[in-house]
Amino acid sequence: MNREEKFIITISRQFGTGGHEIGAELAKRLGVKLLDKQILNEVAARMNAVEDAVEKIELRNPLWRDDFTNFYRTYMANAEYNGQESDKTSRELFRAQAEVIRRIAAEESCVIIGRCGFDIFADTPNTLKIFIHSSVDCRKRRIAEKYDISEQDAAAMIVDNDFSRELYTKTYTGRDWTNACNYDISLDVRKFGVNGAVDFLMKCIE
Repeated sequence: MNREEKFIITISRQFGTGGHEIGAELAKRLGVKLLDKQILNEVAARMNAVEDAVEKIELRNPLWRDDFTNFYRTYMANAEYNGQESDKTSRELFRAQAEVIRRIAAEESCVIIGRCGFDIFADTPNTLKIFIHSSVDCRKRRIAEKYDISEQDAAAMIVDNDFSRELYTKTYTGRDWTNACNYDISLDVRKFGVNGAVDFLMKCIE
């Protein structure tokens, strides 16, 4: 990746790996824009909806991921997709986000957290695609500490979020979310921590 020219870094991550924090610190060190929550703000304006309404879709209130998961499970059970209206909202949100992401990335260098960025920019020059992963035990401990919950509850959160991300990615991109072939770097962060992972990634970039 050439830092002297406009570049894109996409970060996909398993739940509980600290992937968002890694992306935020990476963007800070590189002095570029971080695209995560900002995307929702712009999508809200584009969709002529208040920010809270879009956030409710994204943040499971109501549980949009559950609605999506139920849709996908029904699809798998029937072995067909009929394009029902039940999935319309999440599909519109995905398309709107992708459009905003492309527009911003066309103007300046950025780090993109999630949003299937690895697929959106699969063939874009000067793009570095990263996947952050770790063991379940490591992620359970991190989530339990972060949210002050039991490791059993943390494990349930991991299963729920990983499953949703996997289904979301498969449906909208046709790709396997955890397939290392989709990425330039697949990093197990167990022995790194957030700052250590960023240090390693900066060395790779430099």
